[in-house]
Amino acid sequence: MLKAHENYRELIWVLAKTDFKLRYHGSVLGYLWALLKPLLTFTILNFVFSSIFAQRGAGAEHYSLQLLIGILMFNFFSEGTSAGMQSLLAKSQLVTKIYIPRWTIILASTLNSAMIYIMNLIVVVAFFAWHQFLPSLGAIAMFFCSSLLIYLIVISFAFFTAPLYVKFRDLSMIWEVLLQILFYATPVFYSLQMMPEYIQRVLLFNPMAFIIHFTKESLINNHFPDPWQGMIFLVLLAAAFFLSLLSYRKLAPRVAEDI
Repeated sequence: MLKAHENYRELIWVLAKTDFKLRYHGSVLGYLWALLKPLLTFTILNFVFSSIFAQRGAGAEHYSLQLLIGILMFNFFSEGTSAGMQSLLAKSQLVTKIYIPRWTIILASTLNSAMIYIMNLIVVVAFFAWHQFLPSLGAIAMFFCSSLLIYLIVISFAFFTAPLYVKFRDLSMIWEVLLQILFYATPVFYSLQMMPEYIQRVLLFNPMAFIIHFTKESLINNHFPDPWQGMIFLVLLAAAFFLSLLSYRKLAPRVAEDI
C-alpha cells in the first residue's frame, strides 16, 4: 500500500516536471518566461494605475507591492484552474491506452502551475527587498496559508471540471470569459477599500477576492480577517473540495469512453 502511494507520488512528479519542461521547450528565453510573464503584466498595470490609485488614498500604500501580490496570486488561480480542467483531455493518450489513476494526471497539471508560482516568489522577495519593506511573521505565514488555499481551490475546480471537459469542450471558452469577469471582480489592481461598503460585501463572496484582499492587507498593513470570517471561509472551501471529490468519483469511470 505504501509502495503504491510512493509510486503515485513519483508518477505525479514526473508528469509535472515533463509538463513544465515542455511548456518552455523551444523558446529562446526558456524558463525565464515563468518570471517575465507576470512581470510584464505588472509593469503595464503599474504604469497605468499607480498614479491614479495613489491619489485615491485608501488602501493605496505601497501600491506596486500590492499589485504584484495580486497579479501573482490571480495568475496562479487562472493558470491552475485552466490547466486542471484540460488535463485529462490533454493527456488523452495516457487515459485511453494505459491505465493510470486519472487523479494523478489532474494533480500533476495543477502541480505544474504551483511550480511556476513558487518560482515567481523570487520576484516577490526581490520587490519587498527593493522597497526595504519587511512584513510581520504573521503576515508571511498568512501569505503561505493563502497560497495553499488557492491551491485547494484549484484542485477542487480541477477534480470537478476535468471529467466534464472531456465531454463538454465549450467549458474552456466559458471559463476564459468567467476568468476575465473574476479578474475585475477581484481586488488585483485596485483596493477593496475604494469601493462602497455594500459592493465590498458582495465582492468578498468571490473566494479569490477574499484571499487576495486579506493577503495584501496582512502583508502591507498587518491587518488580518476576523477569526469567524476565516472559519466560515475554510468550512466553505472544505465543503467545495468534498463535493468536487464526489463529482470526480462519479464521472471519472466514463472519461475514457467520452474522449
